[in-house]
Amino acid sequence: MAKQVRQIIKIDEELCNGCGACVPACVEGALQVIDGKARLVSETYCDGLGACLGECPQDAISFETREAQEFDDAAATAHAAQSGKPIHAHDHGGFACPSAKTIDRTKDAAGESPMASGEIASELRQWPVKLYLVNPTASYFANADLLISADCVPFAYGGLHPDFLRGKTLVTGCPKFDDVELYAEKLTEIVSANNIKSITVLQMEVPCCSGMQRLAEHAVAASGKRVPIEVVTIGLSGEVKDAVPAC
Repeated sequence: MAKQVRQIIKIDEELCNGCGACVPACVEGALQVIDGKARLVSETYCDGLGACLGECPQDAISFETREAQEFDDAAATAHAAQSGKPIHAHDHGGFACPSAKTIDRTKDAAGESPMASGEIASELRQWPVKLYLVNPTASYFANADLLISADCVPFAYGGLHPDFLRGKTLVTGCPKFDDVELYAEKLTEIVSANNIKSITVLQMEVPCCSGMQRLAEHAVAASGKRVPIEVVTIGLSGEVKDAVPAC
């Protein structure tokens, strides 16, 4: 299985006392106590969401971002079933959280909203959306118009779905609080591995948010491709402040 830079758990063996409290917390069965220490038995079983973190009384489990095998939900489901892990009715496919499960609805009939919420139809056609979690080779990136949105934008701009998201593939992140080096690598891989037709960057008017534009420009330059970029800046009151082509 291919490797990618992603978030995955890390176990400090000096702190771990082998109590095993983390093992039942991992619904995928990615953790076992071996030779008196908790071990990650396979990177493909770890979704990187950290349900086990709060269960360790020694604080021996943390996150790290590194190159690791891609999370395989089918393999993890089979492993969990073989290990006798309970699959609860509120789980999705046997997992505590479905955030890493790939969903591609980009091939749904044109004009139809595949996911609806309340009275306003959702234009979201794929999952996940966080840059930390997306697979750069996922099918929904093929021939896509890519929308790169800062995390705060959907809360400030109420018309995001009909005005910007319709017909696009979405990735989100925060250039102030997240790992921008990982973002740069992930976006570069997305642009390099796919025929991205256009990129729209949605960012807030606050200075730190301009990092989204720089990340998009870096990804296109590093890929060696020519992809048009439009940058849209949203004001703190929810208005469109500016919309200009970046390159």
